[in-house]
Amino acid sequence: MNDAEFKRFTDAATHCQMSNAAFLAYAVDKAARDLTRTAAEIATEREVIEELFAARRHLGRIHGLFNQVAKALNSGADAPHLDAAVVAVGSAARRMEDAADALLAHRDSGAPA
Repeated sequence: MNDAEFKRFTDAATHCQMSNAAFLAYAVDKAARDLTRTAAEIATEREVIEELFAARRHLGRIHGLFNQVAKALNSGADAPHLDAAVVAVGSAARRMEDAADALLAHRDSGAPA
């Protein structure tokens, strides 16, 4: 734990009117009760960025697949679920953009990652 993290920790304990030991015990217990949420909350900024890049790669592959669908449609093929696929991909792209915007806003606010 670096000095800034220790100060944040002791300030939080003081704010909650708890000793450092009591605050730490409470925080550990709370984190252990919901490991899925805990893992998400402690993910490093680097991990979040890596996931965004992975999502971007997947969207790029989907773009290639849509080009193949367009080629097939131009050849007279049928794509009965194309509209639903377009909606789903558009939604995923918007969610990825929102996540990137949230990450940048968090970074620009100076909040600790």
